[in-house]
Amino acid sequence: MLNSPLEQFNIISILRLTTPASPIGRKPYPIIPIHISNLYFSFTNSSLFFLLATLLICLLYHMVTINGGVLVPTRWQSVVEMFYEFVVNMVEEQIGEKGRKYFTLIFTTFMFILSLNLIGLIPYSFASTSHLIVTFGMSLSLFLGITIIGLQIHGLHFFSFFLPAGAPLALAPALVVIELVSYVFRPISLGVRLGANIMAGHALLVILSGFAWTMLTAGGFLAVAAIFPFAIVFAITCLEFAVAGLQAYVFTILLTIYLRDAIELH
Repeated sequence: MLNSPLEQFNIISILRLTTPASPIGRKPYPIIPIHISNLYFSFTNSSLFFLLATLLICLLYHMVTINGGVLVPTRWQSVVEMFYEFVVNMVEEQIGEKGRKYFTLIFTTFMFILSLNLIGLIPYSFASTSHLIVTFGMSLSLFLGITIIGLQIHGLHFFSFFLPAGAPLALAPALVVIELVSYVFRPISLGVRLGANIMAGHALLVILSGFAWTMLTAGGFLAVAAIFPFAIVFAITCLEFAVAGLQAYVFTILLTIYLRDAIELH
């Protein structure tokens, strides 16, 4: 049993060789201790599931395309084609033909986030996207790349994005500040939205599961009544599968919108 619903989000080493518990948590023992000054690098449970998600995606697409695919698609090929067509339609609707050269990036981002979200729902696994540093790191790196693309395409004219067309000159200073702050907060909102939703869902599942287990082990009437919280846990678990896909979609659709803004300066 977990002592806290947030304990499931602890970063630990794979060997789980830890120092005695302290008020600030356990200190992970690295498999390969590497540190530069005060920066420490370790292969943790989060690293493991990043690697696992990557390997599963590569294995899935390798098995489906090893013979170039078949005319009558198999079950797994149909799944892969469904994801492919879904992202293709998303890119065409949001960006158009100019977005085709960025399709690989958008498709990889969608599949990677979706895989991490779904793997995190497996019992005794780890939800890497529940950590804000992970989701914010992804959103910030993608956002910086989008900004660089905008500068490469438009040069200094890219900064006209921060002054809406037709705006009165007297309001220009205030509008520039507002647009700049809004632009800077894009990666923050993008990362926080994904991390907060995944973390909240997993925490809620642990709380309700613990409550249901406590009722079940109490015996008597409470043991019979435990069926209701267990039913709620089952319903929320099904909802979390939908949230896993929805959050991957929201992250990706916002990514395409931001990319369109950088390309067309809307």
